Amino acid sequence: MIHFILHIDQHIYNMAQTFGGWTYLILFLIIFVETGAIVLPFLPGDSLLFAAGALAANPNMPFNIGIFLPLFFVAAFLGDTCNFFIGHKIGTKLLEHRLSGKLINKKHIDEAEAYFEKKGSIAIIMGRYVPIIRTFVPFVAGISQFKFNDFMKRAFIAAFSWSLIATGSGYLFGNIPFVKKHFSIIILGIILVTLIPSVVAFIKSRRQRKN
Repeated sequence: MIHFILHIDQHIYNMAQTFGGWTYLILFLIIFVETGAIVLPFLPGDSLLFAAGALAANPNMPFNIGIFLPLFFVAAFLGDTCNFFIGHKIGTKLLEHRLSGKLINKKHIDEAEAYFEKKGSIAIIMGRYVPIIRTFVPFVAGISQFKFNDFMKRAFIAAFSWSLIATGSGYLFGNIPFVKKHFSIIILGIILVTLIPSVVAFIKSRRQRKN
């Protein structure tokens, strides 16, 4: 998984060589499942969108930014919506069940709850930009019985802005010679920077429990 993420541009290109146009569907499913499945928060999100945007900017690559942008937006929005419904309908039961309770990392739920309590409803938008947190904020919102219409509005803004910024950044900057030469380091930097809020939230929640 680490190798896949650090060299994600190469893997996406290899997918295109093997699966052709079906690569779009594969990438759609990865982004959808990252939030929609709850148990797979480790799937690449920001790095995948950045890499896809960079590949779309390369005229020698068989990708279209006009397809990537709406594709990733819909995948992210549907993933959050699915996650919300799961949390709303059976969230508590899943956490208490002896099997699914083991599959869902309780620590990540606690981090998302702390983030949601601190940021309020804006966490639905801001959480989309934080790996791991973005997988569990919609689930926590569903469990807390957050109003569906309010959630949909914020999830729409979150998915639209995230897909536009992450994919657009790759499209604009991904083919700069320095970025191309140090692509794996750039991807690692993106991961580390986006993980900072999650780490800070976890540390704060641990301190609050001790107090």
